[in-house]
Amino acid sequence: QVQLVESGGGSVEPGGSLRLSCAASGSIFSAHYMGWYRQFPGKERELVARITTTTGGTYYVDSVKGRFTVSRDNAKKMVFLQMNSLKPEDTAVYYCFQTITGQNYWGQGTQVTVSS
Repeated sequence: QVQLVESGGGSVEPGGSLRLSCAASGSIFSAHYMGWYRQFPGKERELVARITTTTGGTYYVDSVKGRFTVSRDNAKKMVFLQMNSLKPEDTAVYYCFQTITGQNYWGQGTQVTVSS
């Protein structure tokens, strides 16, 4: 059974930085996509960033371009999200995902709070 475990969330002041990590276990197959969604209270999940493991190609939602960077370690089956210049509107629960043999697997979610 595939499991994703996240770490790195927390509270930070506006302008600060956080780094989220996500490690997968339980699959003999490699992920095709890895990335991060976030969910605001009362809203649906929003794709924040995604990386294609084979090419390194990335996607970012417009609101985080230039501030967030998604990266991966294919050998360790890990995905990271470096978040810089954080804003209060980045406050959300962040979920990592990995697409393995066409199916999305999710982490448990980690709270990111940006507040002074």
